[in-house]
Amino acid sequence: MIAACLRLAAAVLAALALMAPAAGATGAWQPETEFEIDPWQVPGKPPGAAEDWYQLFDPQGAPLGQIYKRPAGEPFDAFSVPPVPGVYRLEAWSLDGEGNELSRASTSLHFDDVPPAPPDPRAADGWLAEGEPAVLALGHPEPPLPISGIRGYAVSLDRGVGGHPCASPSRCSVAETDLAGGIDDDSISIGLLAEGITYARVVAVTGAGVPSPPRTATFRVDTTPPRLTLPGLPGGWSNGPVRVVALAQDPLSGMAAAGASGPVTAISIDGGAPASALGDSVAAWVSGSGAHTVGPFARDAAGNRTGADAGTESPDTAVIRIDEEPPRVDFAAAQDPADPERIEALVGDDLSGPSHNRGSIAVRLAGTRARFEELPTRVTAGRLVARWDSDSYPPGKYEFLATGFDLAGNAGGGANRSHGGRMVLVNPLKTPVSLTTRLADGRFDGHLQRIGGGAVAGQRIAVVETFAPGATPRRRTTYRPTDASGAFSLRLAPGPSRDVVAYFAGTPTLTRSSSPSAHLGVATGVLLHASSATAAIGGKPVVFSGSVRALGAGGAVQGLPVELQFRYAGAGWRGFRTVEADRRGRFRYAYRFSDDDSHGVSFRFRAHVKGRKGWPYGPGTSRPVTVTGR
Repeated sequence: MIAACLRLAAAVLAALALMAPAAGATGAWQPETEFEIDPWQVPGKPPGAAEDWYQLFDPQGAPLGQIYKRPAGEPFDAFSVPPVPGVYRLEAWSLDGEGNELSRASTSLHFDDVPPAPPDPRAADGWLAEGEPAVLALGHPEPPLPISGIRGYAVSLDRGVGGHPCASPSRCSVAETDLAGGIDDDSISIGLLAEGITYARVVAVTGAGVPSPPRTATFRVDTTPPRLTLPGLPGGWSNGPVRVVALAQDPLSGMAAAGASGPVTAISIDGGAPASALGDSVAAWVSGSGAHTVGPFARDAAGNRTGADAGTESPDTAVIRIDEEPPRVDFAAAQDPADPERIEALVGDDLSGPSHNRGSIAVRLAGTRARFEELPTRVTAGRLVARWDSDSYPPGKYEFLATGFDLAGNAGGGANRSHGGRMVLVNPLKTPVSLTTRLADGRFDGHLQRIGGGAVAGQRIAVVETFAPGATPRRRTTYRPTDASGAFSLRLAPGPSRDVVAYFAGTPTLTRSSSPSAHLGVATGVLLHASSATAAIGGKPVVFSGSVRALGAGGAVQGLPVELQFRYAGAGWRGFRTVEADRRGRFRYAYRFSDDDSHGVSFRFRAHVKGRKGWPYGPGTSRPVTVTGR
């Protein structure tokens, strides 16, 4: 039994209160046990009323508790029913001061605080594409339903931060009930959603405003077409079929194969029937000379399309250029008489065009199967130019082969001149010359003339002196011009022993030539002095001093052995002491005469240098000096 009572809850429950207008009227459902009652309506305010009596009846009509009495028309805040869902009846009557009933009225108190089972929200399968509205369908809550029934459903949307459709997770107002048409008001168009994932949170709401536990439906929206790429395409021309691969990427709905209606990738060549494949990639071959347009196409899992088949401009549309034919290669019609060693070939190609950096010209002895020897070749667009050093080849006939390339990499060979004849040259290609020389008395003279007669004037001759090991410098080149008779002359500068050769480098029309090597041997220069022309037997020593000429020998003179020799009448030269030269080539030795047999004898002394490894001069001997014993 629950007694009626007054409670201060008007501020919280005012929005949920029911004002019963008359006896027998039915109010709205509410989830609270406390109901507001207006005594001016139940039981009313007849004239002369002194007291109002109230009696609560349960859903079966049995009275609950005792009669509640209060002064007529006196307001009170709330009237409580038991916490058992149902429809209760509240009966009230007014009495005058003597206990006579003046009026009677009743009202129904609808109480239900039981939450329903959750609905089953369902979003569209898969992904929604651009312009496709989202529709939320709701499966009904499982029975049994609350006594108040289902007022409808409340829905909220979010991007991943879970929320509740109502401000209070335990109560939903009529205004928060988005589908307020009852249990069968079970679908709603949400409209166009933003790209990405959107979550619909849904509760079923009872007639008393009690929500069910929330359930979630997930909407996936992809409004962006897939991105197409054609990786690995050649940057220029190709000389054969090209395999083209189209790749499609989609970060949302994706490109995973899912049957005929799912993602697909395709390639169309020159607007023809496309090659297609389920999923994110497809390959096709492009062949045949010419420029070919490659148009890729893709459709993602949401149905978004991109590429030529979708009517959109694809940034990855490409052009494949193929040239399967070799270029034409021909030698120039004739040699330039002023420069016969210049070998030129022309390269032509009507499609991709001649290469700017590939090509060669080669030569071999005509009539043989020897390998062609490649010449240094300068390549420009449409032209190959090589220089044949014919002086380096023996006399005979020589044939040439030119190899040209086009921009696609095709190679073409040519062995004919542009007029059709074979490219063959007879060596010597230039006028032969001879170079004769003579070395005498320090002069090196020579003549340059054509073989068969005729001086060659006004040409530069290089005279190369190669000095013996140990000399500094080791080599010296001096240039001399030929005069009107083809002659030239050079006075050789002093210095170490050397080999001398003359070279003529040749011209575009004259062969090069060189003279035989001539050797200039230079003896070591030695000076010797004696401190006295006489020597006292047993007395003061005679000092022999001298120097070795070291012009051009650098540091090789340091430590050079110098043998001191002597002789007297009737005897040959004999060595008596070996000394070493210092870094300036000087040497010194003091000799004391001690033999009495030397009295009155005239001795001749000299210094002799035999040389050693690394000394750039030949053997040399000083002039003798005379010392007489006394």
